[in-house]
Amino acid sequence: MRVLICGGGVIGAAIAYYLSRRGARAVVIERTDVACAASGKSGGFLALDWCDGTPLEALTRRSFSLHASLVEDVGEDWGYRRLDTFGGIVGFSSSQHHAPSWVSDRVVIRQRLGLPETTAQVHPARFTRAMMRAAEANGAELRIGEVSGVLRDGSGDSVAGIRVDGEDLLGDAVVIAMGPWSILAATWLPMPAVFGLKGHSIVFDTGDAVPAQALFLDLRDRGGAVSPEVFPRSDGTTYVCGISSESQVPVDPAEVVPDPGAIERLHDICVELSPVLARSPVLARQACFRPVTRDGLPLIGPISGVKGAYVATGHSVWGMLNAPATAEAMTELILDGMASTLDLAAFNPGRMQPELWSMVPRTHGSQ
Repeated sequence: MRVLICGGGVIGAAIAYYLSRRGARAVVIERTDVACAASGKSGGFLALDWCDGTPLEALTRRSFSLHASLVEDVGEDWGYRRLDTFGGIVGFSSSQHHAPSWVSDRVVIRQRLGLPETTAQVHPARFTRAMMRAAEANGAELRIGEVSGVLRDGSGDSVAGIRVDGEDLLGDAVVIAMGPWSILAATWLPMPAVFGLKGHSIVFDTGDAVPAQALFLDLRDRGGAVSPEVFPRSDGTTYVCGISSESQVPVDPAEVVPDPGAIERLHDICVELSPVLARSPVLARQACFRPVTRDGLPLIGPISGVKGAYVATGHSVWGMLNAPATAEAMTELILDGMASTLDLAAFNPGRMQPELWSMVPRTHGSQ
């Protein structure tokens, strides 16, 4: 079976990997490069139980477990490690300081959010590229090109392939996994729309000055309330995010750039919350769009009315976490006709009415 996967982010790469393990011929079509968007610029934070009590609970718990096993299954180093995770506030006096030594005396830790047993991390770009390499080692293909449409068979009821750079690429199934750019597919297939929520981040070169301690903080300044998140990584870098905005999603992911003033404000926040960050060189100033849906849940499943058409996107901030379990279940759905490891009913695209769009430029600022 030949499966055409539109999108070279973590969801598409992981689906290619799990399909290739089952002997299917997976082809990933990516316009720019593997992990060029949110899959290369996200925090890579993983949590076992933060989605408990929501429709995401089983998906998240399964995926957290798969992340641990993939390290051994694939045999590559993508910075996977367990973390201590803390929550707190910024802006109080030193007499209230109860925080790790690498943060400033204006940070107050209020609670422990996760232990190494329940929180972990990966380097997102390295993980995504490792999934793609592992898929290719099993026979999958990566093709750089722009998808401009989905081909139907003679009856119009089933997919026959996709159109890439003006050429027809034939396949037995098509998976839409283009993050916020999946909105393009709403003009080709009867599926709900996906939107983009823009986030900004900075990567610092902190060496060994910051231990494996993630922070989720609240801060209020003259610009309003923000919630910076700090993720030190095993490669000696520290990733910080915390400023989101509503901006138009450009047609090309390579054209995504930070909003004016957003990175400067985020850097000022970093200086306030840690002397280590204040003196560390900046390696990257960046922005990306997280894919979101109207009801805040991902789209994972078949597209109604078109046999062989599937979608897997809209994971918002949990895309890196939930990629393995999403890919495992999608592989079962495509090859076996149903998912056996997870109940995907809550994520079925048919739960929402399909929306047709004539242009890309819509965004959505809520989950």
